[in-house]
Amino acid sequence: MDDLKSLKGIVQSDPEILGGTPVFVGTRVPLQNLIDSLEGGESIEDFLDGFPSVRREQVVAVIEAGKAAVLQSVGHAHPH
Repeated sequence: MDDLKSLKGIVQSDPEILGGTPVFVGTRVPLQNLIDSLEGGESIEDFLDGFPSVRREQVVAVIEAGKAAVLQSVGHAHPH
């Protein structure tokens, strides 16, 4: 899947890090923490303030991959 390849170097799952929970590369911050923060109404800045080891570029890449996956699932080949 292209979306997973686009996240190489951004998110990883390693059995030695939090038992394989997907985390941001170079950190022990689970991807789920970002999802929970955004769902809870926090901004990207709030999340980055709380997890300074995560880079803004990593967060944006995850959001872009999610957007691409949604657009693909509804049959749009390219975003507006």
